[in-house]
Amino acid sequence: MKKSSIKIVLAFVILSVIAISCKKSTKKEEAPKPVYASDVIPFFNDWSLILGDGSNVGQAINFENKDYFYTTKDEKDTWVVFKSPNAGDTHGTSNNTRTELAQSKKWYPMTDAKLTANLKVMSVSKTGDATVAASYAVVVGQIHSADKHENEPLKIFYKKFPGHTKGSVFWHYEINTLGDDNSKRWDYSSAVWGNDFSTVGPDANTYPEEPTEGIELGEEFSYSVDIKEGIMTLVFTSEGHETKTFTKNLIKTDYASKADISKQTKDMFFPVGQDGVERANAYADEGCFFKLGCYNQTNGKSPEVNKNWCSGADTYDGDLKKQYETGNYAEVWFNKAKIYVSPNSISNQEYFTKND
Repeated sequence: MKKSSIKIVLAFVILSVIAISCKKSTKKEEAPKPVYASDVIPFFNDWSLILGDGSNVGQAINFENKDYFYTTKDEKDTWVVFKSPNAGDTHGTSNNTRTELAQSKKWYPMTDAKLTANLKVMSVSKTGDATVAASYAVVVGQIHSADKHENEPLKIFYKKFPGHTKGSVFWHYEINTLGDDNSKRWDYSSAVWGNDFSTVGPDANTYPEEPTEGIELGEEFSYSVDIKEGIMTLVFTSEGHETKTFTKNLIKTDYASKADISKQTKDMFFPVGQDGVERANAYADEGCFFKLGCYNQTNGKSPEVNKNWCSGADTYDGDLKKQYETGNYAEVWFNKAKIYVSPNSISNQEYFTKND
């Protein structure tokens, strides 16, 4: 082949390679597929999602909201993030914001029901009144009544005071108040790791001693809530910590008279007029449902209103961005959860209609 012909062939090959390269370089790269919460924990058919602005999303399938509910990765896993400020619009009659799943069906305590979850708390409010028991706390799981007083036979808390490395995990039973005056309801608190709800500071800016066996922010723990024949069994586990198990009868009261009420309750709740007794069959006749997520217990209401529940924390008039920038929010991550829904369960729509 003549040199001129070789040069022509080489030139054609070079031009072809350049053209192919340019074509490849100008091709648009496909955006990575988003990972939704329903990809991480595939049980969202069983819940409605309430956001920290008080809105009800419904089933959160292929859904995210970058302010309150989304997924993230750490060095080993993908997590579902629930985030809620100290102040904003709230759901129902609560003073507190929440980004929380609420079960779409309700069941009665003689019905089998079960919820398990693995989580880590990443933030609690940096401000509050240290003498107020709810300050610096978040609820990460609940059983809620859908009927009558709509009280809560279970609330699972995490609480950490500012400056402490370790926080406490504890759980509450709220009485199903006898009579029509539910303002007299109260909680009894049981410690899991660390302290219970009653451990507070001596004044607004002084904190109690740090718990020696507490849980740090970012440290994983799990809970299991199992209902069988009216008995609630709770199991709490965390690597490096003792496994704790508790039981509570949901269909027969332990608090039929004031003589049955503990010193903890009398010291905390009686001074604010919450001194009721419980109906004999407790929650036996009421439809109940699970909740899971981030129910921020720190709010901006004055402690003069209620020294147990009103934290007087910074809220910046509900400015979401400012609260997040200053650490005035709660944040909880879940990577595993399961729910058992009995075929005997029924629709919980009436609760949502009433509270949305």
